[in-house]
Amino acid sequence: MEQIYHHKDIHGKYLPFPAGKVVCIGQNYADHIAELNSVTRPEALFFIKPNSALCSVEPSFEIPKQAGPCHNELELAVLISKPLKKVTANKVQDAIWGYGLALDLTLRTVQSKLKQQGRPWELAKGFDGACPISPFINKSEITSPQNSDLVLTVNQQIRQNGNSKDMIRPINELIAQMSQHFTLMPGDVVLTGTPAGVGPLKNSDQLTLTISSGEKTWQFASVVR
Repeated sequence: MEQIYHHKDIHGKYLPFPAGKVVCIGQNYADHIAELNSVTRPEALFFIKPNSALCSVEPSFEIPKQAGPCHNELELAVLISKPLKKVTANKVQDAIWGYGLALDLTLRTVQSKLKQQGRPWELAKGFDGACPISPFINKSEITSPQNSDLVLTVNQQIRQNGNSKDMIRPINELIAQMSQHFTLMPGDVVLTGTPAGVGPLKNSDQLTLTISSGEKTWQFASVVR
């Protein structure tokens, strides 16, 4: 029986927020745009994963087996603790509980076909379990969320290695932009984009997700099943 997902902190304590929607930004790192042979556009690319996409990245998570390649997209995740509706960037920080790491799992072949057909991406990015996520680190412990190293290793090999300072749209700015379209509620999660290094995952892959901010480092280990 599948376990129901609940937001937790790094000490294993359940947080007092429901599992909400996941609001994502695409194309927020230039190197990732380049690796997919895409182009930078002036308008932000936002999309949503339902709360049924959320699952714990530790100790393991499942990927679809019959839908073609399922790619990793490592992202800094932001947990919202207060409502945000049509706010400016200077109002955002007070509504952030903390930060974590997430995988924006993407069925790449499915996504490519949907793009060609001019259709939305939900089948490629919003399926059950499409957002494995770590426990959250309180914002008081993340000294530099906009200058944090984000690393994903797959079978002890570095696959993604980026820094949040390279975001095209900074965290608070992109959350403020999101709030112009979608009211963000306590328990919602914002994904802030992925650096280069996306690639297919396979059964039994061993993953380590690492975030380093200032002198502190947190790691989360997982196995693909």
